[in-house]
Amino acid sequence: MKTENETCIYSVTKFAELFTSNNPLILESWVRLEKVKVAYQTYGKLNAEGTNAILICHALTGNSHAAGILHAEESDSESEPDLLKKYSKMFKGKSGWWDPVIGPGKVFDTNKYFVICSNILGSCYGTTGPVSINRKTNKPYQADFPSINVRDIVKVQKALIDHLGVNKIQTITGGSLGGMQAVEWGIMYPEVVESIIPIGTSAKHSAWAIGLDEVERLAIKNDPEWQNGFYKKQPVKGLSLARQIAMISYRSFSSFEQKFGREKTSDSEIFQVMSYLDYQGTKLAGRFDANTYLLLADVMDRHDIGLNRDKIENVLGQVKPKTLVIGISSDVLYPTIEQKFLVENIPDSKYAEINSPHGHDAFLIEFDQLNKIIGEFLRSANL
Repeated sequence: MKTENETCIYSVTKFAELFTSNNPLILESWVRLEKVKVAYQTYGKLNAEGTNAILICHALTGNSHAAGILHAEESDSESEPDLLKKYSKMFKGKSGWWDPVIGPGKVFDTNKYFVICSNILGSCYGTTGPVSINRKTNKPYQADFPSINVRDIVKVQKALIDHLGVNKIQTITGGSLGGMQAVEWGIMYPEVVESIIPIGTSAKHSAWAIGLDEVERLAIKNDPEWQNGFYKKQPVKGLSLARQIAMISYRSFSSFEQKFGREKTSDSEIFQVMSYLDYQGTKLAGRFDANTYLLLADVMDRHDIGLNRDKIENVLGQVKPKTLVIGISSDVLYPTIEQKFLVENIPDSKYAEINSPHGHDAFLIEFDQLNKIIGEFLRSANL
């Protein structure tokens, strides 16, 4: 018989209709979005005071399936194509992307915390974005979906936690784009947040990261199927190539050398690294949307916490929640100098580093280190 700490949790996507024509979401661009729908998953139970919540923020191509076993095919009837359905078919029976840190007895213990992970605004797994049906035209938004930024994403998350009855969030965490969200939470809603744990992220997107995003964008836009963003079918070749470029930046020299070296596949003269990149590109193109990829890459490029506020150092100096910033030793996309800059300027902050050869993706791989680093922080902060 399984003990409570060994009990499996299951993933179930729920939906919330947020904002109305009388109370629309006003984007940072001043565009109005009405009746924004959010897909989300929760694990554990919210206490009577609404104070034991933890918010997990996903990265560029992630979604709300952060933990638990996905045991049923799910669907989103208000999107075209229905990529939630494609994803659930592909990942049925598999654990969420951060399952080793979320669940009974784990660092984000669902016997203690109410853990929330929502699919972010602009993504393609049930939350309003480019694949959603525009109710004014009865067609998918596609390239007509308005530009958004990290602050818009956080506004929608805040509306969701209000909808769920959450009064206090013990911590907000995520890597990459997820870390950007965590930092913005600490600036926008400090009264709600006890602590933030941004991982492998920055205060603003660097020229290096923007340059990589631009090459990925061009890969999509140079696909003949692109059709200026109003395609009949996905520009699969372009989206696949964009993912392959990204995958190189997500890893490191040491990671690729250790995993592939100059080895070739068993049945051909193709290098294993080439086969790996082709597989990763094809896999993403089967479950993601090109317009969504472009939109969220632009969100990351727009990330600048000082924009329309103040000097970045001054903005970071106003962050009130306790902060643990986690860097990754081999991260070439967001080098540790960017995380150390956050710590130098956020008042109540600590720095920790994942020692790994796996580059930026280490926050999705090095779970033993994450459990130790985050666990020690939560205990020291009495959270």
